[in-house]
Amino acid sequence: MQTPTPGIPAAGPRRPEPGAGVLKAMSPGVVDFLFRQLVAGRPAEDVQWEREGVSLAAQPEGAELARRLAETDLEALTPVELFHYVRAAQRLADWAEGLRQAGVARYCGTP
Repeated sequence: MQTPTPGIPAAGPRRPEPGAGVLKAMSPGVVDFLFRQLVAGRPAEDVQWEREGVSLAAQPEGAELARRLAETDLEALTPVELFHYVRAAQRLADWAEGLRQAGVARYCGTP
């Protein structure tokens, strides 16, 4: 049997760290955005990015979509933007897999 050392808590179930939970999942960029929206009296959802050009959802698969995804600051995305980011990345991955499969089929095919 081990005697607890004074000043050191006994081993037991770990308590969650302060700030754990929903707020921990929000990046500083998202928190800042939501605060600015609240102060300005605007809705929490960001729709400005949809008016500034081709959205990620409408961007065709290819080099431009890959560039935009690579240059995106994930910490600054709102939850809705992050959802569109993940969907666009999946579309790009599916497109690239199609290219790979076509290349393998051509390579393995008989001349």
